[in-house]
Amino acid sequence: MSSPQLAAALFDFHNGQGPRQFTELALALLLSSLIGLERESRQKSAGLRTHTLVGVGSALFMEVSIHGFGALLGHDGVALDPSRVAAQVVSGIGFIGGGLIFVKKDAVRGLTTAATIWLTCAIGMACGGGLPLLAIGATAVHFLIVRGLTVVSDRIGPAPSFAQVELRLTYRPQHGLLGAILENCTGSGFRVTDVRVETGPTGADDARTAAEVLLRLEGTGTAYPLVEALTELDGVRGVALGRQDDSTE
Repeated sequence: MSSPQLAAALFDFHNGQGPRQFTELALALLLSSLIGLERESRQKSAGLRTHTLVGVGSALFMEVSIHGFGALLGHDGVALDPSRVAAQVVSGIGFIGGGLIFVKKDAVRGLTTAATIWLTCAIGMACGGGLPLLAIGATAVHFLIVRGLTVVSDRIGPAPSFAQVELRLTYRPQHGLLGAILENCTGSGFRVTDVRVETGPTGADDARTAAEVLLRLEGTGTAYPLVEALTELDGVRGVALGRQDDSTE
């Protein structure tokens, strides 16, 4: 094949790289950009550029899968299955999505952004596969989910944030005081997960003993009003707040 013939074959405007294919890529660019702009406006880790590249890249993979191997048809034993490339694209996008998910303390972050990347890939594949209406509908569903359901969840109310609190109390042992301390904890919205009591001399009064209790609590409230209430109990000599960590965010 001569050079002009080779160039004509490579740049054949109607051999799987015509107006329809460019229109499908443009639609993938538009839809993935809309999703990327929404993520960018919320200052997510994956924004406009990432989503646009994923959408257009997925559409291009589908175009290559459908139209890129037409020259092989007609040869003995050659059978094309465009779905094989699509399956590999779905597997490959998991690496990008996995890189967006991270764990902070006990909370998992980035799941929604990773799922959005996954959806953008599917939308790009739908554009490249000649399913523009399905791609447009999926884009609309994306905005319905991330915008509409957010409004619904805000009206229902945010999920409670649990805090893990550690309190160390020094008190004068007397009948019923430890029970009153625990009652104050539970009455303030905390659940007692661990209690450790130690006794020893006070140093100021050898005739008496002081007890020290370590409480580990979990609840939705803040610990400062509880500390103030405990210090007002008769017999409590000191309250120290060891830590206050959020277990969910």
